[in-house]
Amino acid sequence: MTEPFRAGDPVEAVAFLDEPNRRRLYDLVTASRESVSRDDAAAALGISRELAAFHLDRLVQAGLLDTDYRRRGGRTGPGAGRPAKFYRRSDRELSVSFPPRRYDVAADVMATALDRLDLSAGTDVVRAVARERGTEVGLEARRSAGARPGRGRLREALLDALRGAGYAPEVDAANGAVLLRNCPFHSLATKHRDLTCGMNLAWADGVAEALADSGLTPQLDLKPGYCCVVFQPAPPPSARRAKKKE
Repeated sequence: MTEPFRAGDPVEAVAFLDEPNRRRLYDLVTASRESVSRDDAAAALGISRELAAFHLDRLVQAGLLDTDYRRRGGRTGPGAGRPAKFYRRSDRELSVSFPPRRYDVAADVMATALDRLDLSAGTDVVRAVARERGTEVGLEARRSAGARPGRGRLREALLDALRGAGYAPEVDAANGAVLLRNCPFHSLATKHRDLTCGMNLAWADGVAEALADSGLTPQLDLKPGYCCVVFQPAPPPSARRAKKKE
């Protein structure tokens, strides 16, 4: 008999991912821009719909995924059928450490103190240090790209660096921009948006500067469900020349 999950226990929630199919389903859903149905999840992993549904619902029970219901293709009215169940990444954050550590509390206290300063000196220092850290990450990514890498290799190195930092990068096929599907400092950003977004952008500037030939430049672009930073591709030389003439 399956033991009931104790809501609020992060250790048990994380332990849910120890089962191989459950971990694969979690990775599939969290990597998807759109919510995922049971049928699509089963087909992607090559398992039965029943098995996919069982594991997906267990992940919901653990607070790792959320659900919504809608009809496929936006169909409405008589004959549209019953709404299907879709799964998406949960906003719940889990942290497990032994012995317990509360670095989030310390970060909130320090961010609150910086917000209360009358001068911008504290914020400027935070951004300067974040840029230094980003430059270190970018230089390491540049070294990993090998000798005389091309633009494509540098972009891959940038994506690897962003993945390693927890930003879950996603390339927009329409324009080549790199969107960040996760903010590693999400909880802090909800209370201290200006400070956190400034820190994020400064870090990204450092990374991009070290990988200058990647052709991608970080900019602030607030979008629901994404980090505040987007890496935009540089315009082609012809477009830059036309802009100068204007």
